[in-house]
Amino acid sequence: RMWHAVVPALADRFTLVTGDLRGYGDSEKPATDDAHSTYSFRAMAADQVALMTSLGYPEFFVAGHDRGARVVHRMCLDHRARVLRAAVLDIAPTLTMFERADMAFAMGYYHWFFLAQPAPLPETLIAADPAYVLRSDLIGWSKIDPDEFARVFDPDAVADYERCFQDPETIHATCEDYRAAATIDLEHDRADRDSGNRIACPLLVLWGEKGLVHRSYDVLAVWREASGGEVSGRALPCGHFLPEERPGDVVTELKGFFPTEP
Repeated sequence: RMWHAVVPALADRFTLVTGDLRGYGDSEKPATDDAHSTYSFRAMAADQVALMTSLGYPEFFVAGHDRGARVVHRMCLDHRARVLRAAVLDIAPTLTMFERADMAFAMGYYHWFFLAQPAPLPETLIAADPAYVLRSDLIGWSKIDPDEFARVFDPDAVADYERCFQDPETIHATCEDYRAAATIDLEHDRADRDSGNRIACPLLVLWGEKGLVHRSYDVLAVWREASGGEVSGRALPCGHFLPEERPGDVVTELKGFFPTEP
């Protein structure tokens, strides 16, 4: 739903597959395991590649935002032959962000540490008012005034976000995603770094100039450290939710980066 303003503008040029990650939206919420591998980016990347295989696409371009962008990063590492070009929106590499964490990061990305706490602490607190948690984060991460909310975020999309996030299984799966990011995902990332496995395909990086990623990193530099190929991109004049805050810019950048023919 968050790509609702982007998808129609790309549909004249591309076949688009917009799947929810496991645990999110209306996707299945499989039972977790003690290592949190069920909700690792490796598992989520395998889901999306399997989806593309089932639809008959052996190769493809891929774009992702936030958690989806971290799945894109893992797809580029685990499924190099499948991903021709990739775009990541408003993230730095997970390992980079954890290893360089400071007080500013902890305050700005408090949810990384909150959601990663053992169950059922975050699940219980979020369940008290999921809609409040959701709207608070949408407002805070987009850096907008509350009275701008309806202008920036489509009411139908927000209603669907709230519908999904009312489900206790979705809340738990969201927490499991962040528990995995703080544990098994870092193991995978360190193994790739040690073995020299880096992104091989051309990479487009977009981020919001009002956000913590912009304030904290030389964004293109950290992605060039993670990549052995071409890296390009720029900051957009917005907060975290690029496809909703600046859909026109996102469309322009994706059309410029993804050729009509592979």
